[in-house]
Amino acid sequence: MTELGRLEDLPQDYRDDLTRQNLVPLWPSLRSVLPPKTPARRTQPAFWSYQALRPLLMRAGELAPMEKAERRVLVLANPGHGLEKMQASAAMYLGMQLLLPGEWAPSHRHTPNAVRLVVEGEGAYTTVNGEKCPMARGDLILTPTGLWHEHGHDGDAPVVWLDVLDLPLVYYTETSYAIEGQRQSVVPGRGDEGYRRGGVVPAPAFERAARAYPVVRYPWADTRAALLALAADRPELQAVQVGYVNPETGADAQNILGFYALMLRPGQTLRLPVRSPAVVFHQIEGATGVSVGESAFALNEADTCCAPGYTEVVLRNAAADAPSFLFLADESPLHRKLGVYENRG
Repeated sequence: MTELGRLEDLPQDYRDDLTRQNLVPLWPSLRSVLPPKTPARRTQPAFWSYQALRPLLMRAGELAPMEKAERRVLVLANPGHGLEKMQASAAMYLGMQLLLPGEWAPSHRHTPNAVRLVVEGEGAYTTVNGEKCPMARGDLILTPTGLWHEHGHDGDAPVVWLDVLDLPLVYYTETSYAIEGQRQSVVPGRGDEGYRRGGVVPAPAFERAARAYPVVRYPWADTRAALLALAADRPELQAVQVGYVNPETGADAQNILGFYALMLRPGQTLRLPVRSPAVVFHQIEGATGVSVGESAFALNEADTCCAPGYTEVVLRNAAADAPSFLFLADESPLHRKLGVYENRG
């Protein structure tokens, strides 16, 4: 490959003239913005132990009352991006959020899309545009762009969930903002009840739903049952995986990030295809060994790790007598919309 000229090779007076006109020569930086064959990536393999972070999250409950915090969250920051950037990958933000008994996290809406994956506890709920969604371990709840949402807790023990947002991308495009609102009135009806059975959808008076997000709560009990049924029905499948989708369109549940649940059979090792998007893995049940390139992590329940794109990932169920269940989030919808999605096998 041809070696290009360096910035320091240019005369200082020429560089000064460029700077005064807000001009930058491309050729000294061309290889860094268009590297050969594989992109440059800031995202690093990263691991967050729930056992280690939980005491710090609980202490945050003592140090930051809700009226001073609004959302009590510890951000899972990838060191490759710098901790101050508060991002797990180029397009994904992760945070562990704590809600204590009797608390209410005020209603607001914002431009980034968000989901909540419940990690521990019961008795909490999220209200999304008037739909009250109970929060049980493993449930996935959407709070898409522009929809009002708030969190409340009627139980008697802490509730923790994993937040996944496309905040880094929305912030980068200078379109990130939030609007505060009033406590919502709960309206009748729940999408997860109306769309509970695969293959059939509500059609009152023979008309289909026009809502962009007909389902905002995906109960773990249903997702887990779907994985077990798929594994039993398709014993030849290597990857027993389901995707969270819009049941009216079959498209991804949200516009920018993709969400999935995966089951590893007892003792199974699964080599994932090398793809362009970064992937987050969160252990719901069981234990999994995760190899990300040269890095290796041992995921126990509620642990989380991140793998950069264009990197080989191998998953190993640590148990020989029980399945392992994982929640996955990735940037596939974004990459497909941009036309840069790759699967290198």
